[in-house]
Amino acid sequence: MGAVIYDALLLAAVLFFATALALPFNGGRAFAADQYYFPFYLLCVSYVFYAWFWTHGGQTLGMRAWKITLVNADGGQVNWWTATLRFVVALLSWACLGLGFLWCLIDKNKRAWHDHGSGTFLYWRAGEKNSGSK
Repeated sequence: MGAVIYDALLLAAVLFFATALALPFNGGRAFAADQYYFPFYLLCVSYVFYAWFWTHGGQTLGMRAWKITLVNADGGQVNWWTATLRFVVALLSWACLGLGFLWCLIDKNKRAWHDHGSGTFLYWRAGEKNSGSK
């Protein structure tokens, strides 16, 4: 959960920046509740944030701090399709009040719903020094 908190803080900053980029297109005014494209835009920014990190080394910055790497079923790097599937199922996990994330507490392999749904695993390198390379 530490990595999730780290990443949430970083994502919040990215979403603030993305909002600042979008404001001129709305006349500099706040977005109204009936402007559905804005939440969709932020969802797309969130997807690109996570999917890019997952497909480029398997680690978000929070995962890197906690020495966690995302790998596919054969231990290799995650591709864009797998990252997309993982992101969508993670959204469903949050929509169920986080039940999909808590699932790892009772799963024999410690996998959450989005791990099962995308065929991915989190590899934790406990005790290793993070030298900046793999």
